[in-house]
Amino acid sequence: MKLIDLINGLEIEKYSGDLNIEISKIVYDSRKAENGCIFVAIKGYKTDGHNYINQAISNGAKAVILQRDINIPENIVKILVKDTRCALARISSNYYKNPSEKLELIGITGTNGKTTTTYLIKSILEASGKNVGLIGTIGNVINGEIVKAKNTTPESLDLQEFFNRMVNTNIDSCVMEVSSHSLELKRVEYCDFNVGIFTNLTPEHLDFHKDLQSYMEAKVKLFYKTRDYNIINIDDEYGRKIQSIIQELDTPILTYGIEKKADIMARNIEIYASGVKFDLITPNGSIDIRLNIPGKFSVYNALAAASCGIAFNIKLEDIKRGLETIQGVRGRFEVVPTNTDFSVIIDYAHTPDGFKKVLSTIDQFAKGRKMIVFGCGGDRDKTKRPKMGEIASHYCDICIITTDNPRTENPKEIVKDILRGIDDENCECVIIEDRKEAIRYALEIAKKDDVILLAGKGHETYQIIGKEVLPFDEREIVLEILNEGK
Repeated sequence: MKLIDLINGLEIEKYSGDLNIEISKIVYDSRKAENGCIFVAIKGYKTDGHNYINQAISNGAKAVILQRDINIPENIVKILVKDTRCALARISSNYYKNPSEKLELIGITGTNGKTTTTYLIKSILEASGKNVGLIGTIGNVINGEIVKAKNTTPESLDLQEFFNRMVNTNIDSCVMEVSSHSLELKRVEYCDFNVGIFTNLTPEHLDFHKDLQSYMEAKVKLFYKTRDYNIINIDDEYGRKIQSIIQELDTPILTYGIEKKADIMARNIEIYASGVKFDLITPNGSIDIRLNIPGKFSVYNALAAASCGIAFNIKLEDIKRGLETIQGVRGRFEVVPTNTDFSVIIDYAHTPDGFKKVLSTIDQFAKGRKMIVFGCGGDRDKTKRPKMGEIASHYCDICIITTDNPRTENPKEIVKDILRGIDDENCECVIIEDRKEAIRYALEIAKKDDVILLAGKGHETYQIIGKEVLPFDEREIVLEILNEGK
């Protein structure tokens, strides 16, 4: 593609060089630069792409987009812009010929529930006859192929490439998780969203956003990028705030909830160990739903997904079939088949609100003791650690505190933070830093009807200790421990 076409729509402060040269590739990692490419220098939190411009040029870059005016060789085209992240999103969309415009694009944002909701929506759309792609935390799904995800929402260049692959393989719709980081870091600029969905908002990522107000403001950005519908959880305090903020927009709003009056609601909810039943109330009529994932939080996820179905004028029978087809989502209240008289559940819950929702669900059906094995991520928000300890000790009989992904932080310091919230008069508290040994301990002391929750890792099959990424699949570890000596 000619550079002049690639930069169409870009707000350029100044440039030098020939804009009619051919560009073979876009890169933002200098190590991936090759002959004929354009390098976009992005300033990150740990490193600055501007420091690697010369490396990109030596690897073959013929043009550079930068936001800091620095000297580069005269034979290299230099384009100065105010914001290279925004520029990367613009030229990436141009390079792939604006693929999101050719898809029905649904974006879901919120603290909890995004992943499960994407899979529920995917199932509903498929039940109505659509070919659906998915982008999210567990992985990106294109025609049944799962591509591992580095981020919940990929960088803009990678995201536009995914959209392009979907268009080229005759996918009609794409449902994707939209993280607050991606909104703040402009990864989803120039994405043509048909529908935006808000699930809920609780304290999370405050190491990045600093406070809840900033966190909410990042989420709100999604609803200024939609054109058909915005769908809001009206039971959530921040959902109501977001609704009031976006009332001024031309995009219609659909609300969903259980407690507050909403456009789409659930009535007559019955929760079981194996799932949940409820009546789905919509502007198009009512229908009974039997979801194979237990918990009140699952009802909210189903309502968000059903609301999306209503937005796309999908029949209630197809919405029902789509919801009821899902047997579960990896790492989301996933029951491990242990062939024992106790239960082991794996869940990604890693926030205070996530803990409360999962543990209160277990509370509704547990007959024996409730045990939790958990830690907190290192180099991340420290304020939530004592809150998670408090919630765990409130709901559980035994708290086994261990590591999550400690990264470069000392695990002992993370444990200290968690312990500040533990009520050891309400529960037995055990500290075992090695996560595998913590799981082993829980399995060894388990009795009939006990429920063990392995919290925090969910779908992850690794553990980050220091700067090493080590294999760690909790499903395999549980079965390995149980089969020892057999």
